[in-house]
Amino acid sequence: MTSMPNDGPLAGLRVIEMGALIAGPFCGQILGDFGAEVIKIEDPKSGDPMRQWGRSLPKGQSPWWPVIGRNKKSVTLDLRTPEGREIAQDLIATADIAIENFRPGTLEKWGMGYEALADRNPGLIMARISGFGQTGPYAERAGYGLIGEAMGGLRYVTGEPDRPPARAGISIGDSLTAMHAVMGIGMALHHRARTGRGQVIDAALYESVLAVMENLVTEYDLTGYVRERSGSILPGIAPSNVYPCAQGDTILIGGNGDTVFARLCEAMGRPELTADPRYATHAARGANQTELDALIGDWTKTWRLDDLLAHLDAKGVPCGRIFRAPDMLEHEQFVAREAIVETPHPVFGKVKMQNAFPKLSETPGKVRWPGPALGEHTEAVLAEVLGLTPERLAELRAMGVI
Repeated sequence: MTSMPNDGPLAGLRVIEMGALIAGPFCGQILGDFGAEVIKIEDPKSGDPMRQWGRSLPKGQSPWWPVIGRNKKSVTLDLRTPEGREIAQDLIATADIAIENFRPGTLEKWGMGYEALADRNPGLIMARISGFGQTGPYAERAGYGLIGEAMGGLRYVTGEPDRPPARAGISIGDSLTAMHAVMGIGMALHHRARTGRGQVIDAALYESVLAVMENLVTEYDLTGYVRERSGSILPGIAPSNVYPCAQGDTILIGGNGDTVFARLCEAMGRPELTADPRYATHAARGANQTELDALIGDWTKTWRLDDLLAHLDAKGVPCGRIFRAPDMLEHEQFVAREAIVETPHPVFGKVKMQNAFPKLSETPGKVRWPGPALGEHTEAVLAEVLGLTPERLAELRAMGVI
């Protein structure tokens, strides 16, 4: 696998991933999806905890690992040993990018801070992912995604208004931070192309969440309004909600723009609503959101879901069903765009997973292989990249370094 040709826009770049769990590894996954050679360093005894997360599957396999470990080469190194750190530094000296999500200060304690690594590799770009960033009074605190989601403002506004804050159902804080790290890497690559110099990307969980919180802070600053939990709606944006259908189904309808609302009224057989002062403008619809949603719901619940989807689509009204995994596997839009792909797996035969996104017209990403076995590429990578001999590899294995 070390000699498998890579294509994609990042082909020719080498990435050393020292992260674990989600934020660091998802950053590496995205880079690998688009052609970078991603060498993942894992603890020889247990590997990335994501190998054990999720529902238990045959032979101790995790449904997480085929996805977040895909397109990577697994190299085991005990970074707590001098020999392991020396080899890691040698690998990083050959790399374009390094990713780490240890608690700030850990790499410095090991003599692997950015300055030390850049002495050997001035063009090195290092993405440092942490809960609170590399500086500030919280820098050295442990920080998981849920803490970043809370501190960045997302948890407070998620859920029903009469219940405690909820979570999104996925590790969105980790994923947002990984995406911000990838954006930073892209910018740093452009800077390096002009100057030859690398730099550090400092991606904090709480700041990555804060970045997508729209006007939450500005609204408070200018008006004193604190945004609260609002369930399935955005206050003042109507109609835009989940509505009941016959047989217990539900439908999402977004009709808050003036022209779209007019099309919705026509679809409902109620064109006069567009002239009703309670609904004639965006502000009026927002002020009368509850009664407007009730009016629409009384109409939608008389329809079967599939019939209503077809009817609204014909009228140009944005609408949709709420998808689960089985719906995605069967839906024509997912199939037509190959949004879900199937890849060979040594244990399961084949596994389905989401494709590489976004789609590039000339150099698209792809899933080349699922998450590898722990240490599957250790000897091949260390021999090919660093020139370690079979004898030296045997010594390192006997010492527990690999």
